[in-house]
Amino acid sequence: MLLKQILVYFQTNSGEYFTAVLQHLALSFGTLLLAFIIAFPLGVIGSRSKMVAGLCSSFAQVLRIVPSLALLFILIPLIGVGVLPALVALVVLALPPLVINTILGFNEVDRNLQEVGLGLGMSPRQLFFKVQLPLALPYILNGVKLALVEVIASATLATYIGAGGLGTLIFTGLGLYRMDLLLIGGISVALLSLMFMFIFDLVIGKVKRDVK
Repeated sequence: MLLKQILVYFQTNSGEYFTAVLQHLALSFGTLLLAFIIAFPLGVIGSRSKMVAGLCSSFAQVLRIVPSLALLFILIPLIGVGVLPALVALVVLALPPLVINTILGFNEVDRNLQEVGLGLGMSPRQLFFKVQLPLALPYILNGVKLALVEVIASATLATYIGAGGLGTLIFTGLGLYRMDLLLIGGISVALLSLMFMFIFDLVIGKVKRDVK
């Protein structure tokens, strides 16, 4: 019976479903791009400054305490409802893994290699792009992976403030006691998370092989 309901939903509402998937992905990748633009320079600075690294670590610990939904509701009085507050809240949630893994990646670069690069006459810019960044890249990509998986999961809550996405199916299913909608929405979010984890693991593995 449940399988039949799921099949009927896809037969009659496939357009609505794929719109929700696209909204979810657009919100997730938009969040990831904005968060990375903020996190990467912060991570580079943090790898060179213990004070900045300590502040980033403290920020990450605070965010682990604040639930995603609470953060969304805190933003409603400030910037209203819709995509913007959802984007801001998700960017804040995505920042810690991006910043911390960027700091870790640059800190793990062998100092001897950097000294060799400088000894060969490399400028600081050349050293950064030809030595430091390639060696730090696997760690940075791992941060991107962790951030994206967290954002994809948390983006379901954005439905509460009118941002759309797969959360629409989940919360509609809860409101109408529709197990088929709950399963479709929940499984879709889980599959998206697993798919991107797998893709990033493959990319990270290739990058590690290339830099050896």
